[in-house]
Amino acid sequence: MTHLHLAVALDGAGWHPAAWRAPDARPKDLFTAGYWADLVADAERARIDFVTIEDSLGPQSSAFDGPDDRTDQVRGRLDAVLLAARLAPLTSRIGLVPTTSTTHTEPFHVAIGIATLDHVSRGRAGWRPQISGRASDARHFGRREFPELRPGAWNDPEFAGHVRALFAEAADAVEVVRRLWDSWEDDAEIRDVPTGRFIDRDKLHYIDFEGPHFSVKGPSITPRPPQGQPLVTALAHDVVPYEFAAGGADVVYVTPHSRDQVTTITGQVRAAEEHAGRVGEPLKVFADLVVLLDGDTSTAEARKDRLDELDGARYSSDALVFTGTPGDLADLLQDWRAAGLDGFRLRPAALPHDLTGITQGLVPELRRRGAFRDEYEADTLRGLLGLARPANRYARAS
Repeated sequence: MTHLHLAVALDGAGWHPAAWRAPDARPKDLFTAGYWADLVADAERARIDFVTIEDSLGPQSSAFDGPDDRTDQVRGRLDAVLLAARLAPLTSRIGLVPTTSTTHTEPFHVAIGIATLDHVSRGRAGWRPQISGRASDARHFGRREFPELRPGAWNDPEFAGHVRALFAEAADAVEVVRRLWDSWEDDAEIRDVPTGRFIDRDKLHYIDFEGPHFSVKGPSITPRPPQGQPLVTALAHDVVPYEFAAGGADVVYVTPHSRDQVTTITGQVRAAEEHAGRVGEPLKVFADLVVLLDGDTSTAEARKDRLDELDGARYSSDALVFTGTPGDLADLLQDWRAAGLDGFRLRPAALPHDLTGITQGLVPELRRRGAFRDEYEADTLRGLLGLARPANRYARAS
């Protein structure tokens, strides 16, 4: 049996906005390295493939665009790339995949940040690029003016055009980052003390990228990452982001709410790959689910009801919200896996409760069924997912 892949999406106190008020939450520790280290260590003990770390260019908000006036929800984040770099030496096998924006962040800075993470983690880095379409985010930088995001804006042709342009910019950013990762050949560093040669300058390359959004000369200041190309992942909900993922990512996270939708969305992803002219290995398709796990379904449902009551609204998400037992979740994962998925990115609704439900409930159940690994099979994140180390596009033929 081919094992399914599992990732965990970490965000603050959990994905439910009232999670920080749960009895076992640690709100005083949210901005400490120790809090995150404990979560990732738990995931690594369970042999989870990788964790993702959320980030944004503005504080969390219940408003469509700009800050809200709520004081009863978590606000504020640690920088995802810096946090992942802090976690790297505290872990040994689990992948670390921080999020950055492609909209107001220079791809040169992203490239060296993720490359550095890959070096300090010895090949366990990934990256989740995302767009930032809100006018309030743009005002933090003052370089561009964006239309306000309002209810129904997604159906406005003008705003849809704005989003398409941001995805086109994101595609260029990913291409620049990937070229910069290749701008040093693997053996560019000589480090020969007797001859006084540290690098072979002929093995550092200008990338000479010219596009409508970026003009980047290169080379990078950071040697080629251990994985060659760290894992690139993307969250996608529709055709345009599917095509973005098909053009530049290794893994795409999708959000089906049923088995039939798994089949439909997987077909749309494959069509996007064909439209994008993708060559090489196909996208790994992971489904996102928000999970609330307990020993029986009624307890999980009651816990969600209590969190909803604290927040003053019934929680829903772009992804399916699963409320039940680890065994029931295992049934669902195996059923959806048979419909064409490679793996799942699980979003714990409340931390640490639902992460523990994953690591100490779901994972043992999947192992009992022969559906999940007992030990890590590779030292790099690409290796864990069965992805080859890419050749350097600039390396000369010998």
